Amino acid sequence: MAYRAHTTQLYALVLGFIGWTLTAMALGLIQWRVWQVSHSDVISSGVAWVGLWRVCFNSHTLVTPAFMFMHCRSMGLTEAFTPPEVAAGRVLMLLSLVVGLCGNAGGVYAVRNIYFGLEKSTPVRLAFFTTGALCLLAAVMSLIPLLWNLSSVVTNQTISFPPEFMMPAAPESQHVGGGVMVGLVGTVLMIVSGIIFCRYRLPVSSHLRTTVREQVHLDPPVQAEAASCPGKDNPAFESQEHL
Repeated sequence: MAYRAHTTQLYALVLGFIGWTLTAMALGLIQWRVWQVSHSDVISSGVAWVGLWRVCFNSHTLVTPAFMFMHCRSMGLTEAFTPPEVAAGRVLMLLSLVVGLCGNAGGVYAVRNIYFGLEKSTPVRLAFFTTGALCLLAAVMSLIPLLWNLSSVVTNQTISFPPEFMMPAAPESQHVGGGVMVGLVGTVLMIVSGIIFCRYRLPVSSHLRTTVREQVHLDPPVQAEAASCPGKDNPAFESQEHL
């Protein structure tokens, strides 16, 4: 049955949706880079978080009105101090979300077709392949900034923040935050989903049913032609009847 033969594609659709959701979560998290700084009156906890959109740290003296104990400053995309991996991360992650959303929508369309049936197998295979290609493209778009920022942390690269950010010139140490990890997990799920979709093949039983259905549609004209031609009696049988 269709729901048994295409269970893998249904799982791939679920994995793609989870991966896309994790990618969206990673985009909004501030924990891409975790800076360990010297304890000061401004950065009370000694920890600062650098994300794609803003820089935050806990403080008892500087508090953003929207938060209770946290101070945040936004980083502009075209600011001179904004590192290229952060600027590229914004653009590529947003594009990844758009492409991934299209891929998930294509997956819903393809799964719907195999569960409700189609006349021919070509549209189904094309829909699955397109869905898989979009998922893989979205994964590549998100993987580039994730690995780029991961490399910046591993090589201990710093960011020259303006004085109003109240950030030190360089951290004492830094490590990868949860935002990168969440994004990597989402990217892996998108890759797995895309590979499953691209490797889709129509089950043999479904292909046979499609062939039979096409023959049924082609048979009526042949049957009509046969019905229009009157049959002739076999002379051998006629001779036997006379005897």
